[in-house]
Amino acid sequence: MKMAFWLYFFLFLAFFDLHAQYPILTPFALTLGATPAFIGWMMGIYALTHLPGNLLAGQGVDRHGSRRYMIFSLISAGIILLLQAHVTEPWQLLALRSVSGFVLAFLAPACLAMLASLSSDPIRQGKFMAGHGVVHTLASVVSPAAGAFLVAQTSYSFTFQSLGWLLIATGILAIFTIREPQGAASKLTLQETAKTPVKLNIIPLRFYILPLAVSCSQGILYFELPFQAGGASGIVNTGVYFSIISLGALATLSMLFLSHYSPYVRAALGILGIALSFFAMAALDFVPLQVSLFILGMAKGVTFPAIASMFIDLSGGKRLGTVFSLQSISMSIGSFIGPIAGGMLHGKITSPYFAAFLILMVALLLIPPRTSKLKSNTIPPVTT
Repeated sequence: MKMAFWLYFFLFLAFFDLHAQYPILTPFALTLGATPAFIGWMMGIYALTHLPGNLLAGQGVDRHGSRRYMIFSLISAGIILLLQAHVTEPWQLLALRSVSGFVLAFLAPACLAMLASLSSDPIRQGKFMAGHGVVHTLASVVSPAAGAFLVAQTSYSFTFQSLGWLLIATGILAIFTIREPQGAASKLTLQETAKTPVKLNIIPLRFYILPLAVSCSQGILYFELPFQAGGASGIVNTGVYFSIISLGALATLSMLFLSHYSPYVRAALGILGIALSFFAMAALDFVPLQVSLFILGMAKGVTFPAIASMFIDLSGGKRLGTVFSLQSISMSIGSFIGPIAGGMLHGKITSPYFAAFLILMVALLLIPPRTSKLKSNTIPPVTT
């Protein structure tokens, strides 16, 4: 539990830093002269550069553990933010966001694999995933409003510098406090792999449609919501809207008893809730936006821990670094498609929110909340 406490503490600082940027990136790009279409591509490229990082993170975490990748990701992202404070052209912001997408791709697989390796009990692992979601959400409740307020009181440059130094300090502190769990389930040592082959469950690729669809819808939301709040002139409103989403997620993440229920059912119900929230924002004008965002957040609080628990169950608890890496890849693809789709649909007859609704409903139709018995595949020992 001591390791879990330190891990949650540093995750809180990292998530606070990252979420504080959400309401200010679009207004900042607008002040540089970027068009809505360019902003959509900028957000999409950030997700696209996640892919090589996710691929490297999967094998790296399984072979070497999570610690070094977490530290590298935090410190590198902090340095990029320091550089981001001095950009003057849209293409410079695009380049830095591309590099940032690569280095931050290591963080999620490493963190999730380390948390899952703290226990071999499925219920306890589910609670760790829920705890990860609680910490993530607690940070995201105050950070969007805090980031927007800081920009309003100071400047974009000062805000990015402050966030950059916070990430660097978090990475340095992690060097002295985070240690790999003994006998981590996600790490394959040379001795283990040299003696016996490893049984690895084959996860059907269709299950990865769920995180892809969810992240695609979130990409549309992150693109469209700042424009709906007023663009560069509505930066404080944007921060408040993102905080409302996080408050909704916190409401359901605090219900730790949910981890006792099937992750497949929880994931299906959570995605349905997100889809209906997008439908309300697209077509039900009588529903206040704040209410739709709060319900969307509640659905997110159910969905993300459920998806993580679902992949742990599907994998049989083996090679969690690779499993969460593939999950992150699918989410990166969705996050790449989402903002670009939002940019193409912005201002058109069809609301981007309605497109997000359709994507989520199609995913639910393709992935029923039941699973069949998985096949098992014997893979050869890993060599170095």
